[in-house]
Amino acid sequence: MGQVPLVCPPRAVAQSGRAKDVAVGRSAPLGATLVGGGVNFSVFSRNASRVELLLFDRIDDTHPARVIEIQTATNRTLDYWHVSVEGIKPGQLYGFRMYGPFDPQRGMRFDPEKVLLDPYGRGVAIPESYNRSSATVSGDNAATAMKSVVLDPSSYDWEGDLPLHRPASRSIIYELHVRGFTRNPNSGVSERNRGTYAGVIEKIPYLRDLGITAIELLPVFQFDPGNAVSGRLNYWGYDPISFFAPHCAYSSRRDPCGPMDEFRDMVKALHRAGIEVILDVVFNHTAESDHNGPTLSFRGLENGVYYVLDHDRSRYANYTGTGNTLNANHPVVRRMIVDSLRYWVQEMHVDGFRFDLASILNRDEAGNLMPSPPVLWDIDSDPVLAGSKLIAEAWDAAGLYQVGSFPGHSWREWNGRFRDDVRSFFRGDEDTVGRLADRLIGSPQIYGHKAREAEQSVNFVTCHDGFTLNDLVSYSTKHNEDNGEHGHDGTDDNRSDNWGVEGPSEDPTVEPIRNLQVKNFLTVTMLSLGLPMILMGDEMRRTQRGNNNAWCQDNEVSWLDWDLLPKHSDVYRFARLLNQHRLMRIEEAAESRVSLNELLQRGSRAWHGVRLWAPDWSQNSHSLAMHMSCPADDLTFYLILNSYREPLEFELPILRDGAQQWRRWIDTSLKSPDDIVEWPVAPKISIPAYMAAARSVAVLYARLG
Repeated sequence: MGQVPLVCPPRAVAQSGRAKDVAVGRSAPLGATLVGGGVNFSVFSRNASRVELLLFDRIDDTHPARVIEIQTATNRTLDYWHVSVEGIKPGQLYGFRMYGPFDPQRGMRFDPEKVLLDPYGRGVAIPESYNRSSATVSGDNAATAMKSVVLDPSSYDWEGDLPLHRPASRSIIYELHVRGFTRNPNSGVSERNRGTYAGVIEKIPYLRDLGITAIELLPVFQFDPGNAVSGRLNYWGYDPISFFAPHCAYSSRRDPCGPMDEFRDMVKALHRAGIEVILDVVFNHTAESDHNGPTLSFRGLENGVYYVLDHDRSRYANYTGTGNTLNANHPVVRRMIVDSLRYWVQEMHVDGFRFDLASILNRDEAGNLMPSPPVLWDIDSDPVLAGSKLIAEAWDAAGLYQVGSFPGHSWREWNGRFRDDVRSFFRGDEDTVGRLADRLIGSPQIYGHKAREAEQSVNFVTCHDGFTLNDLVSYSTKHNEDNGEHGHDGTDDNRSDNWGVEGPSEDPTVEPIRNLQVKNFLTVTMLSLGLPMILMGDEMRRTQRGNNNAWCQDNEVSWLDWDLLPKHSDVYRFARLLNQHRLMRIEEAAESRVSLNELLQRGSRAWHGVRLWAPDWSQNSHSLAMHMSCPADDLTFYLILNSYREPLEFELPILRDGAQQWRRWIDTSLKSPDDIVEWPVAPKISIPAYMAAARSVAVLYARLG
């Protein structure tokens, strides 16, 4: 980033003037807060013996321009160290030095040679010379350390913007990586904005045309890109080092205030387009890694409070698979998590959060499962967060799996069983029809006991973690050699099939089945009861070349290749029309929060097989049909699913008096534009049966009146 000036563009003008005076300050609020003509700094540490506030003029200065000691006798209130410095403006770079015992066996790791980030810092600046390893060895690291930035959140003009609070029943989520979405030179985004928040703004017309209503951003909290295997970068960002600062590398602006304002520009522009912003948040671990990791912030502030320590307190409990576990149910950490969420809602106007490895938040300091975890109930019951979408990845890396049993009243869950069961059915696995039927109607066997709305289940077949939709139908095994972990990373349970050739193929017998299967997955995801989510680029068959764990691939493996859009325009059209019709639904549950059980009781639904009223639930069945009526929409539907290797003829229900003929809306076996059609031109079915091609999905409809 080079020499970063202490000057922000017009929204928050700053200057490099030194502090004129130092006062005691106050313990609240935590972080750096503009007050009067200066800034109040407050930081938590229980066992520190001395604290210094460091002020820097430039990001790569080898020494701070000023060191202010926070006095123990006058500037400490309980465990909060505070000081007020006049004359400081937005854009000021700062950090802390903490003095205290370095005694790992007692869980203490104070190191006054390290510049520490403020846990409540609203911005982070990173020098070009940033060196993660310099924070792991002895010696002063001021020149190469990240620095916190004083910012003024109140200076931004939101122009009346507020979170959208769109009903979940009328929502479609698109999981998106900020950098990967527009970083490719063929994205059509201006060169300066590629891979940034501003780049997302340029692509809003595309998102609107696709018909999605929410983007779920992979982590945008400031993370350490250097936390990766040698020679690679951390691309996904699941290693936060600040829970309040937007990742500065995703900003096209290089001034200290730029990332915060550009992120808010993006949110405001998306809201104007009717699109919500959901953040993938990581409150289960940090970038400080294991006992050999760097001292960047929390470790050097109060190690035993911020982290769950092992029985050997020189080591960290590792329920995350990343080296450490945040001590989320400690009162100080709980407060920080809730304060972070409130900040992103109130000051950054985001609409919701997806919690990475959320089941870890159920664990206490000993790693035991808590029946009523305080942090989850704090989030669940917080009035500021009441209208936000709260989505849990209801498992962790240590084997805890809580899909269907995650605590709380407001939480939705990534339904990993939907993913697995839908994949298995279309691959042609045995004993899948019964489970598929349950997934189609909102997974009542999983969620029915909670008396929650159908959208508690977030339905997805692919996400960032695993194969893309194209690769799911193009590779039988993962190909992660480029990750540098000898192929040991990434799941082996992919439930995928290459349909005859491993990887790309021009074989005329292979490509049609792959295209068909992609449309099968999109159809079931979008038409099942629940909240649907699709992965960035699946609508144009994006590939990661068989890599199912591309966390360290900041290159064309991960970047969206926009040249695929014209190549697979039929898939894009198919996805767009699916999205369009889902959002046209009249959904009584949207406002009244009708539970899944009530919704199923109200609706008219019947299961069938190739013969009416004779569904085949046997282990070696590969077909199913469902007849359902939607009186509010004045429509009746017949859904046919055939994962058998041969075509099957399905008898059609006889329509009651006054109903019109069956019409074919979707048949994934047909070529575009017949695979999905606009309803007014849907062809009529003149015979009492429908021939479903091998491994296909068909959807018929009729008007009731």
